[in-house]
This record gives sequence, structure tokens and C-alpha cells, in this order.
Amino acid sequence: MQRQTKEFTGWHMLLIMVAFFGVIIAVNITMARFAGSSFGGLVVGNSYVASQEFNGKLQQGREQVALDWTSAFSITDGTVRYRLTDRDGKAVPVTSVSVRFHHPSYEAADWTIDLQLKGDGAFEAAHVARDGTWNVQIDSEVGRKVPYRDIRRIVIRNGEFQ
Repeated sequence: MQRQTKEFTGWHMLLIMVAFFGVIIAVNITMARFAGSSFGGLVVGNSYVASQEFNGKLQQGREQVALDWTSAFSITDGTVRYRLTDRDGKAVPVTSVSVRFHHPSYEAADWTIDLQLKGDGAFEAAHVARDGTWNVQIDSEVGRKVPYRDIRRIVIRNGEFQ
């Protein structure tokens, strides 16, 4: 039996090139859509305004450090806990605590919870935290002009703060 050979023509080359570039374009469009829908790219809304506010925020941070307060933050057994103590170990009189979880690269995953006073200056809320790496911003109303702000980067695995 004789085998028939087919000739490679310009049409074959055209089909190969269209398929090759079609795959590349499809992948690029898909990746661009994922990138555009997950992270807006903005750290601040207006960099000029943020630069003008920088020294004031730096001073607020220095004043907060000078208070010499200590914070305790935990996530265990489906409960988020926060406690703020002064340099003598006594609970700081806090009226409210709000905890915002910022995902480093996916804004749509951000979430906020308000903690409730449970006694001895501790604030809690029942909440099963999502696994991942989070930038946590804890704002406590302590009767000052600006809230006491505690910012940390944490990792949550299996609903537990690591």
C-alpha cells in the first residue's frame, strides 16, 4: 500500500500562524481581565494630597507611640478579639473597635467587623476569618481627636491567626 503525501502549502502556514497568535491574544485578554477586576492599582486616591498629609500622620504616629499602650489581637475558635492596655497593664477605656481586613492585592475581598465590649476592656466578635494574608487595620475610639490605630500584616490558616 502506497502512502499518499500531502503538500505543505501557504494556507497551512496561515492556519498555524492564526492559531498561534489567536492563543496568545486570548491568553493576554484573559489575564488583563483578571488583573483589571482584582486590583485597582490605587494605594491612595490622590498622591499630592497624601504627600501633604504625611507629616501630620507621622506626628500622630509619634504621639500614639508615646502613649506606650500595648495591644493584643487574636483570632481563635471563630472569635476575633482585641484588647488595649496602658503601660501599667490596665485596660484603656475604649468606646468602640472596628477591624478592617485589607487583602494586599484583591480589593473585592476586603471586609470590616465591629467588635463589642465583653468585659475587662476586651472587645470581641464572632466571625470566621477567611484564610489568606491580610493587612489588618484596627481603629479604637479612645476619646482622642483621632482613633488609636493598630496596623499589622497577618496570615490566617484554617480560620486561625498564625
